[in-house]
Amino acid sequence: MIGPRERVPQAGRRGTRMAEHTGPGRSAVVIGGGLAGMLAVTALRGHFDVVTVVERDRYPADRTFRKGVPQARHLHILLSGGQRALERLLPGTVAALTEAGARRLYLPRDLLTRTPTGWQRRFDERRHPTLSVTRPVLDAVVRERALGAAAGPATRVEVLEATEAVGLTGDARRVTGVTVRARNGDRGAASRVLPADLVVDASGRGSRTPQWYAELGREAPQEVTVDSGLAYATRMYRPTARGEAPDAGVNVPGWPECPRGAAYVPVEDGNWLLTLSGVRGHHPPTDEAEFTAFSATIGDPYVHELLARAEPVSPVHGFRDTCNRRRHYERPGGVPDGFLVLGDANCTFNPVYGQGMSVAALGAVALRDTLDAAGGPGPGVLARAQRAVGRAAEPAWIAAVGADRPYVRGGGAKAGLGERLTTWYLDRLTARAAVDRVVGAAFRDVFCLTAPPSRLMAPRVVLRTVLLPRRPGLPRPPTAVEPA
Repeated sequence: MIGPRERVPQAGRRGTRMAEHTGPGRSAVVIGGGLAGMLAVTALRGHFDVVTVVERDRYPADRTFRKGVPQARHLHILLSGGQRALERLLPGTVAALTEAGARRLYLPRDLLTRTPTGWQRRFDERRHPTLSVTRPVLDAVVRERALGAAAGPATRVEVLEATEAVGLTGDARRVTGVTVRARNGDRGAASRVLPADLVVDASGRGSRTPQWYAELGREAPQEVTVDSGLAYATRMYRPTARGEAPDAGVNVPGWPECPRGAAYVPVEDGNWLLTLSGVRGHHPPTDEAEFTAFSATIGDPYVHELLARAEPVSPVHGFRDTCNRRRHYERPGGVPDGFLVLGDANCTFNPVYGQGMSVAALGAVALRDTLDAAGGPGPGVLARAQRAVGRAAEPAWIAAVGADRPYVRGGGAKAGLGERLTTWYLDRLTARAAVDRVVGAAFRDVFCLTAPPSRLMAPRVVLRTVLLPRRPGLPRPPTAVEPA
């Protein structure tokens, strides 16, 4: 039921009224109304009487790109682990995404992958469906379902559009609310405070929490960065009348001897997205002619050959903010009372690995499960929830950092002995996974975030990885699908 809308000067407000309450009740503020913010709203539902979302942008009237999501025009995938988490939070959302045009790709059958040793075999496992979808469609579907699910009796959700959070209130021990200001072009616009029993930072890569900590007299958490210097550029294509679309997506990641890569995957409406990538000195151009020429310089000519059967339907869009960054809010004393950090604001991955959205969903599930188990946000519960959010990000962090470490320069280039051994083992394991059903299945379980990294240390997997000789992959993109 839609309730009365309070008039807020110079700011947009959308209200979803779910119950009438007596007394102040518990209130929460979520900073950021994107994917992580909407999932946070869903996780908090039933544990707070009012949840207010503070969103810098105005949402578009239709499923179009918006400025506040700088990666929106690039490739986005939702791994099977992320889909499971999303279904736990918002049942039926995966089906809604499919109905909206998202393409389902089963790994490795529907994604041809070129490794440094050759092409991966197409095992028909049917265990890890991956959704390929443009970001505007995904955000709109999740937002519609999250706010629609809020039309129950437990919580009132209000969304403040065109409003930015400019600081936290409280002190070094406890956060008590958020200072916000309308974004109407008036730098002198008055600010106001939204009091809250809980503030969730789901504002993404641009999170200002470390600066806000300083204003509260609190030290910022330890921060770890691993920057490969990778950049990527994306263009949308449509198969031409003279050429049929391939029967599978294509992934040609770069490797140290050939640090340029490409991913070419289907999305809704019969379109395909091509993302080209490269590390320092190998950044893909955004000039249209040079972009096409760059596609011929990656580790295999197959993607470039496919472009002869497609026509571009968009400009080229570039992106360079690909640093892996982890702020250890989960460590003891990492967050004050009344505060929690979720999604990219907590742990940011190189987007080329397609993990961020899935990790945001897993983190929201961890938050909800912790609140459910404790019966609500009592003493110490939010600290436990932050630790659970950190654990949810750990497998993806290990994978992304291990893949990017060979390209790091400067002070972040040196890895400890444990990480060097892990990198050596993962190099052998990924080569074996391309041709071995057993090792490949374990690798995909971990990569798709459905199993912990310890799955890769199962005795059968270790023996096949370490003792069996390295075998090359296939010399050409496979057309035959093999039974699992």
